[in-house]
Amino acid sequence: MPNDLAQRLLDGDKRALARAISLVEDDDPAGWELVREVYPQTGRAAVIGFTGPPGVGKSTLIGALTKAERAKERDVAVLSIDPSSPFTHGALLGDRIRLSEHFLDPGVFIRSMANRGALGGLSEAALQAALLMDAAGKDVVFLETVGVGQAEVDVIDHADTVVLVLQPGSGDSIQALKAGVMEIPDVIVVNKADHPLTDTMIREIRGVLALAPHEEGRWRIPVVRAEAARGTGVEEVVEALDAHRAHIEAEGTLLERRRRNLMNEVLALATFRLRRRLEASVREDADVQKLLDQVVERRLDPASAAGSILERGDP
Repeated sequence: MPNDLAQRLLDGDKRALARAISLVEDDDPAGWELVREVYPQTGRAAVIGFTGPPGVGKSTLIGALTKAERAKERDVAVLSIDPSSPFTHGALLGDRIRLSEHFLDPGVFIRSMANRGALGGLSEAALQAALLMDAAGKDVVFLETVGVGQAEVDVIDHADTVVLVLQPGSGDSIQALKAGVMEIPDVIVVNKADHPLTDTMIREIRGVLALAPHEEGRWRIPVVRAEAARGTGVEEVVEALDAHRAHIEAEGTLLERRRRNLMNEVLALATFRLRRRLEASVREDADVQKLLDQVVERRLDPASAAGSILERGDP
């Protein structure tokens, strides 16, 4: 029963949380009903997103931060978003080994969610999963993405604090920073900082950050060096995360950010569902198929065809 499951979820039952996320991931109506029921109890968790190129040690860093948060008696949830199933690709499963020491901790909940290639589906399910983790009473929710594609950025953009993890010796990272891909982070962590090029990379990052406009009261993005595998620099990362949280709460920007993110989420969900309905309608409509045939035959341009479909009314 959804009501019973909702109550168990709100009471912090890990099995109820796992079941609830599976329902949402499977697009089961019971899952959406559950989210609707527990949504008023959300908004209390600190949601921290981690992004950056594959292989920089995000999972290792999250494992170390989870240990630090548990030492403060905070309950933690980790949602790891993989481009493919972590159970069929050894390397991705291997990345989770750093988190394995927390599997039996009742105060830690870890879930991997695969992106099966459905446009928009990843964001839709992942954001609902994060809400369920929040409702289950977790103090901190860590969102991890394996890549830096648009779908991952969409999910990470819904975090209260965004952490970009880089490693020295990766010229691509600096190029992406210069290209504006990395405008989203609130904290930058240079992991594997025992590398000889660490100082050079940090100078380059600070050089790029210095080009940004400096407004009074604006958060200054810290660049923290760490060796997460050894636990070095982890406390400094925790301090940077706490400092950012205190800053956005004091400035009132936490509420502004959440308002913007929730409005974007509503629009994204509406867009995704409209597209799904439109695709279903198009497959069943002979007139639309004739329009598409005209496009293929170069007798009608794509924009005019799209306009004709939209003029037909609600799909």
